[in-house]
Amino acid sequence: MQRSTIIVAGGSGTRLGGPVPKQFQKAKGRPLLMWTIEAFHRYDPLMRLIVVLPQTHFEIWRALCMGHRFFIEHQVVAGGEQRWHSVKAGLEKVQGDGLVAVHDGVRPLVSAELIGRCFDAADQHAAAVPVVPVVPSIRETTADGSRALDRSKLLAVQTPQCFHTDLLRRAFEQPYDPAFTDEAALVERLGVKVTLVEGEEDNIKITTAMDLKLAEQGLA
Repeated sequence: MQRSTIIVAGGSGTRLGGPVPKQFQKAKGRPLLMWTIEAFHRYDPLMRLIVVLPQTHFEIWRALCMGHRFFIEHQVVAGGEQRWHSVKAGLEKVQGDGLVAVHDGVRPLVSAELIGRCFDAADQHAAAVPVVPVVPSIRETTADGSRALDRSKLLAVQTPQCFHTDLLRRAFEQPYDPAFTDEAALVERLGVKVTLVEGEEDNIKITTAMDLKLAEQGLA
């Protein structure tokens, strides 16, 4: 079955700091986004890769690819104001049916095994997302203050989120709603059950300087 991956890399990286957006910050000498693209290429060298960037970052990315001699084939697409708009723009470039994954550009530690589990589960069940247990204690704010939540019933969602391509297209025919924080929520609005896949603790989203240090240690 044909597989495609949309890699969303539109963040500004204000929490991470530094002179460039976080997807362009370096780990072991290369921009994070290159490590992420390479992870999916390693899983399937024939898979179509679509990278969504702000239009203003196109020239920066082109220069980085030339400077680092990064020649893995991928299509660059202009993103939108919110994640929903960016994923939709990437999805419009996916050809045919089959399976499509959506992955955060700053999750460079994703393993081939996890990518495979997500695609396999989506192949069988139409929609699949990787999850990991919530480790910290969690409290919910209420009108009277806050209350503790049972973390044993909570899971943290990761990417890649994988779907039958026709299903994700139908999900994005729905109007934009800021309540949709990820693709799984869009699909669930159609009444489709999303299958949970065992994620990986190392599959972190790089947000802070400490995350960047952890990525340095984990990248091969």
